[in-house]
Amino acid sequence: VQLQASGGGLVQPGGSLRLSCTVSGTVISLHTMAWYRQAPLNWRELVAISTSLGNTNYPSSVKGRFTISRDNVKNTVYLQMNSLESQDTAVYYCQLRQPDGDVWGQGTLVTVSS
Repeated sequence: VQLQASGGGLVQPGGSLRLSCTVSGTVISLHTMAWYRQAPLNWRELVAISTSLGNTNYPSSVKGRFTISRDNVKNTVYLQMNSLESQDTAVYYCQLRQPDGDVWGQGTLVTVSS
């Protein structure tokens, strides 16, 4: 199983970005998928989760601004990020959860700066 994350970049405060995570080796419809982020000197934190049953959840820091979604045909998970703030600057990682052990993508850098 491999995860390929993309879509990061430099964006101004208040702007938007959409991250993509394309999965190979399994079908995402069977799995819980999540996005995490890690800022310098910080722990990796969960920012969005989507279960195989279609439930989603977000921490208060991003709720109402970030949306996780799936395209089961493309086997891809997305993270739509709106109203970005400087505090959202981090490397973003996608995660696939499975009983044999979670699988991580390589990370994509999001920088929010004017």
